[in-house]
Amino acid sequence: MKTLQSTPERMAEVLHHMAEESWDSIGVSAPLLHALFSWGVHPLEANALWWRAAEDSARWQQFVWQRVLGEADAPPPFPPVADDTRWDHPAWQTHPFWAGWQQAYLGATRLMQDALYATPGLSEKERRRAAFWHRTFANALAPTNFFWSNPEAQRRALATSGASLWQGMKNFWADVAAGQVRMSRTDDFRVGDNLATTPGQVVARNALAEVIRYHPATPNQYARPLVIVPPWINKFYILDLTPQKSLVRFLRDAGFDLFIISWRNPTAEMAATTFEEYLRLGIDCAVETARTLSGSDKVQAVGYCLGGTALASYAAAKGAEQGSETPLASATFFTTLVDFSAPGDIEVFVDPGTVRYLCHKMRLTGYLDGAEMAAAFRLLRANSLIWHYVVHGWLYGEEPSPFDVLYWNMDTTRMPAAMHCWYLRELYLKNRLVRPGALQLMGQPIDLRAITVPVYAVGAEDDHIAPWRQTYQLLKHVRGPKRYVLSSSGHILGIVNPPKDPPKRHYRVSDFAMLVPKAEEWFAATDPQPNSWWSDWVLWLQREAGERKTAADPETWPNLGAAPGRYVHE
Repeated sequence: MKTLQSTPERMAEVLHHMAEESWDSIGVSAPLLHALFSWGVHPLEANALWWRAAEDSARWQQFVWQRVLGEADAPPPFPPVADDTRWDHPAWQTHPFWAGWQQAYLGATRLMQDALYATPGLSEKERRRAAFWHRTFANALAPTNFFWSNPEAQRRALATSGASLWQGMKNFWADVAAGQVRMSRTDDFRVGDNLATTPGQVVARNALAEVIRYHPATPNQYARPLVIVPPWINKFYILDLTPQKSLVRFLRDAGFDLFIISWRNPTAEMAATTFEEYLRLGIDCAVETARTLSGSDKVQAVGYCLGGTALASYAAAKGAEQGSETPLASATFFTTLVDFSAPGDIEVFVDPGTVRYLCHKMRLTGYLDGAEMAAAFRLLRANSLIWHYVVHGWLYGEEPSPFDVLYWNMDTTRMPAAMHCWYLRELYLKNRLVRPGALQLMGQPIDLRAITVPVYAVGAEDDHIAPWRQTYQLLKHVRGPKRYVLSSSGHILGIVNPPKDPPKRHYRVSDFAMLVPKAEEWFAATDPQPNSWWSDWVLWLQREAGERKTAADPETWPNLGAAPGRYVHE
């Protein structure tokens, strides 16, 4: 029996791989076809699925008749989730036609999703990939995305005598010109004018990075400087948006001598740039610049997302050097993955076939275009990051609202081919960063246990790019005192999270010695604290900040141009 079952399943796997190798390089339809084939060779399981479909259909018909007969209080069989704003118009709840259409859509899509997650003979990862692509297509085909099936769009068109449609057409062509569905107006913000305005200057520059040092705002500063390593997937000014949201300004005002890296936006000529060069020309350059200009023996380093992964690699390499002491006094990691075994929703784009396709494409162009990466991230939350703006812009005729975070999100950067292929293969596919000695960087075998300085790690509850349970795994690989913070919100707003009065968000925090409990156990045992974790972090940084001394005079610093520098405009 086992042999009889395995034969069609093996055939399905062969067909799946043939599809990815030939016409479906990034695995969009192959997982769905694989699932369809698997259901076809498991008739008993498929029969149970058909029975459920029949039951759902009967419940749907009963609901429609209840609405036709005026039973407005009858509960829908497939209620929308609480935060799904697509169905806010009252017609979706009360009118027999619109309510019936909504319930047919929700019932069918949920049946398909449940079926894909339960596909017999398919691995859990392939089930998730199939379910993701089905969800992507289902979201695109939602009735709310089209004028003739959106009652709110029709109401607005009638109320404005068609002006909303005319404005929607103009918004459509503006999006076409921009090359993307805009989430914010591009002419509302200018980097260096109303974004990234904290005073400072470029004190070092090389082919890959600029190092910016910010002017002091207090007469005295802590002796040990703070060096921030932002991700090079986007630009550094996410940490220096408006003055009210700027983490850079917050740290400077708290008395820290602050340095930050501004990465160059790679061109085709930089195709051979490696991950190690980001460590040497980026992190090491910034650390040594900060040590030299401040006169301090050590710095406190901060890494965000991919910048945190690079900082962990750098810290491990420096910790492994024989006969020398690490230049780091502490290390802070924002939403940082070192264990890529469960990378979250992004895994649908990171499988051997997709990586092979991307690397081939990058060999031809020299880089991965930032717009492609941004589109992939937006697909992970398509309803809120794509279709919301399609509906409100094209169907309702609304101009995008000015929002600094979304403007930054659209200001994309490129990934050099050599670095990005290495990153995808060695970290995402092979997960070698957490295997002691599996990687060699900066002339050293990488073992995260060589990180013995105090560590402060921050995760975000709703992060779909670096899931907090995976950022928590960092604590199990480093040695020395550790403190973990779990912020509310997501990958960006969990970090760009200034204190508010009254508080808007919350966080959980605790210290660890050697033993690190399971993430769920830690969460259950830790109470949420109101407001931002920024103040907690500043108190933690002060432990290794050194004595306060007279702030340096910017007139004595190297000056290669005013902040935010030159590379941020590329």
